[in-house]
Amino acid sequence: MDALDILTNLNRCFPYFQPVFSADEHRVIGYEIFGRYNDNGQVISLGSFFQDKSIPDEYRLEVDNAVLTKAFELATELDKDVLLFVNRDADLLIHDSGEAFLQFLQQFQEKGISLKRIVLEISMDEPKDEMDHLLNYYRTFGIKIAIDKLGEGSSFLDQIGQLKPDIVKVDLMPLRSMNPPPAYKDILYSLSILARKIGATLLFKNIEMVYQLQFAWQHGARYYQGYYLEKPISNFITRDILKDKLKAEFHEFIIYEKKKLESVFQVTERFQTKIQEIINKNRKTMNFELLLKALGKELDQVALRMYICDEDGFQLSPNMLKKGIDWEMQPEYMRKNWSWRPYFLENMIRMRNDKKGLLSDLYCDIETGEITRTFSYPINAHEYLFIDLTYDFLYKNDTLL
Repeated sequence: MDALDILTNLNRCFPYFQPVFSADEHRVIGYEIFGRYNDNGQVISLGSFFQDKSIPDEYRLEVDNAVLTKAFELATELDKDVLLFVNRDADLLIHDSGEAFLQFLQQFQEKGISLKRIVLEISMDEPKDEMDHLLNYYRTFGIKIAIDKLGEGSSFLDQIGQLKPDIVKVDLMPLRSMNPPPAYKDILYSLSILARKIGATLLFKNIEMVYQLQFAWQHGARYYQGYYLEKPISNFITRDILKDKLKAEFHEFIIYEKKKLESVFQVTERFQTKIQEIINKNRKTMNFELLLKALGKELDQVALRMYICDEDGFQLSPNMLKKGIDWEMQPEYMRKNWSWRPYFLENMIRMRNDKKGLLSDLYCDIETGEITRTFSYPINAHEYLFIDLTYDFLYKNDTLL
């Protein structure tokens, strides 16, 4: 479609609205505004027009403002707490230090569109110092900031850390298959931790199937958007239209998650009992190597690696590593310190105070590359046993994966 046709027929440009739903209220909390064009009765997306850098900035802004004007005029009928998500290219914003966009928004305040309801969605290839200052300036007026479409050539975690947005959008397109890239979940986990640290809310978009909705819920999403919930449309919908559906589906997610947690608890209790029995049998010798060998006989199909540390994380025993059908002692690990590992000292204190073992979350073993969990057990107040579990064991107890 020719850009000139669009510019000379602004009356054919109009907004579409895609609802954003919340996990805490199970209702519509906002709408993202998209541009559409009526081409002789055929509705065409203006996305490619706005993203075309060969079109002069002022032309793209003119069309964008025409769409937003119609959108805001329609939005005056909405409840006063409904958010309006507005996309704007970062380069277009800093074109005039962001003043034109701010003035555009302010003209609708008298019509009931408070700036506190505006969520500015920005996308950019690289973070810019002037953008950081501009977004802080917008925040003084109550405008919320959302980061979307982060550049592939830069670290999105760096961008989020630098800009500290109110909302981080996560694209679930990579999860269209049931088997996303192995690092995908790890990246999302890191993102959820960072978002929590800076006080940002996660919004998962492009949710097209129920398992994507569950995935988003499991990974800390507060807001949800996608065709599975509602596609972009030309009008607004009843805010509670999916309330019963979302409540029912989230209830199923909760039941599933509680079963997984219960399974982890039961496995932890079984390990607690088993390890205690083995240690009691071998308490007279308490030679670390003999104790590990005794454990190896009992946990031959379960353990990948075992070792003992003191309360400061210094290794007191060799590693005992499973190699094929045999166990191999690795004395070179003696006196290595593991206190630098995340949550290591915190877990030591928990075990000492509770006098009970702990089962870690899933992680990838640095040396073998195998997915594992670690069971940690307090032998006494000063010595702690660590058992890395095999993937085969986790697979057979699939709720642990």
